[in-house]
Amino acid sequence: MPKSTVRKKKVYTAPAELRPQGEATAAQRRPSPVWVPALAVALVVIGIAWLVSYYLTQGFFDVDWLSSLADIRYWNLAIGFGFLVASLGVFSKWR
Repeated sequence: MPKSTVRKKKVYTAPAELRPQGEATAAQRRPSPVWVPALAVALVVIGIAWLVSYYLTQGFFDVDWLSSLADIRYWNLAIGFGFLVASLGVFSKWR
């Protein structure tokens, strides 16, 4: 049986009036400032340090000024994960 011929299809280009005009092309976008990745990494480190310190002390702090952290108990987890979620938000702005 003979092989059928393959037809080339034309590449579709949208009409000029339907193309979005407000979007910037990749060449027009500028890189993000230096503080964006630095802040995101700092938030990750703070969040992980908060969670690790809470788990290692198991909620009991012997230092007087850290004893207030023991009073909020499981909210320490929310604070640590809050730092991590905030870092994801900052990472989304990084180009």
